[in-house]
Amino acid sequence: MAPAPELNIGVTGLEYFTPQHIISPGTPADSKPVPKLFQPLTIRGTTLRNRILVAPMCQYSTASHGPATGALTDYHIATLGHYALKGAGLVMVEATGVQPNGRISPNCPGLWSDAQIPALRRVSDFIKSQGALSAIQLAHAGRKASTCAPWIAGAQRTSGGKRKVSVRASEAAGGWPEDVVGPMGGEEWTWDEKKLDDEAGGYWAPRALSEKEIEELVRDWASAAERSVKAGVDVIEIHGAHGYLIHQFLSPITNRRTDRYGGSFENRTRLLLEIIQAIRAVIPESMPLYLRISSTEWMEETDLGQKYGSWDVESSIRLAKIVAGLGIDLLDVSSGGNHPQQKLNPFDAKDYQTRIASRIREEVKKEGGKLFIGAVGLITEAEQARDIVEEGGAVAQQAGDAEIAKEARAAVGMTEPRNGDEPQADVVLVARQFMREPEWVLKVAWQLGVDVAWPNQFLRVRFPKL
Repeated sequence: MAPAPELNIGVTGLEYFTPQHIISPGTPADSKPVPKLFQPLTIRGTTLRNRILVAPMCQYSTASHGPATGALTDYHIATLGHYALKGAGLVMVEATGVQPNGRISPNCPGLWSDAQIPALRRVSDFIKSQGALSAIQLAHAGRKASTCAPWIAGAQRTSGGKRKVSVRASEAAGGWPEDVVGPMGGEEWTWDEKKLDDEAGGYWAPRALSEKEIEELVRDWASAAERSVKAGVDVIEIHGAHGYLIHQFLSPITNRRTDRYGGSFENRTRLLLEIIQAIRAVIPESMPLYLRISSTEWMEETDLGQKYGSWDVESSIRLAKIVAGLGIDLLDVSSGGNHPQQKLNPFDAKDYQTRIASRIREEVKKEGGKLFIGAVGLITEAEQARDIVEEGGAVAQQAGDAEIAKEARAAVGMTEPRNGDEPQADVVLVARQFMREPEWVLKVAWQLGVDVAWPNQFLRVRFPKL
């Protein structure tokens, strides 16, 4: 059994005495090597106690008006703190608007004001007091902003009886219908351009950002990063995925500007690269900077994709090689979300994004690039998580269904099986599984036969030995 961690005060200044639960590798009962999933990983000046990270998850649970607008609450301490308490290596605060109009909903967090720092610091302090790293995802929703929380949308029906996926947030609901922005402007650039049952869609029409506003946006991203440092956050992630503002600029489908921020690959990536450079200039050298991207928007086979081109795996590989040299330490590889006509992968496999992450990792390493890769999406099982980050793990996964593996490789541009000796990714980012099972890290360790330290308060109910 791993030794019980010593009690300590955790973070200086906390008014309560809290144990710091370090999940240490320990020794498996059968004396086999500790899986890499439970080995620490150092990135710049931080060390993850294991390779299981809590991905950012929208909670729509901050005040929509008043002096506390956008500030994290006790709800976030209870939820995010619990993931740290039960062993996650890193816990990331959800998409946080760098500008007021950058929030997905009026109830999403923001970091455009110094007044929002203390609430973030409380959450970060508690996460760190439990032995995890604290992280924040800085974001701007672009044309997908000013919507209501999904449970509000889900409670409403279209005239055809369908449950609404999204509902616009009006000014009365705390929204900003006149200040939803994007690379392009006008009704034709509304995210859900095809209205449900001829009713108003669930998103507002954006207006196009001017070059001056783009320059201001870059500065605000850097300012939010500075506030993150002041709040004691360990890691910052830039949100460049899922059809939010940065992704909108990256894609030739949603960015048809004719200035220096549109057109060529170099112009469409300019905003992101400027944001990366602006943030790296204001944060400590020892602080890791992550980037989440949609590795493909699954539009290659659509009429729009055929006409204008799309953001695809090849684009992501090209971008990965660039950002590795600009100070991005970890690429968080997701996909989709930029257009309602997206056509997801043609094969039925849980690991389609992991395979893309694996290919990006392989291509960057070929050119000597140093970039950690995170796999995300439908990671729910212990062996699955273990095999993603383990040398030789890909071979074990592919052995299950050779035909699916062949289709999967083709979908991401791999004609031959990858090098089975290499991990598919360096870390796994897990989201919804933590909402289902906050103790998922402890359960995975138990299922893999790794004896790790449990929170002292939960020792009486720990899993029995297998």
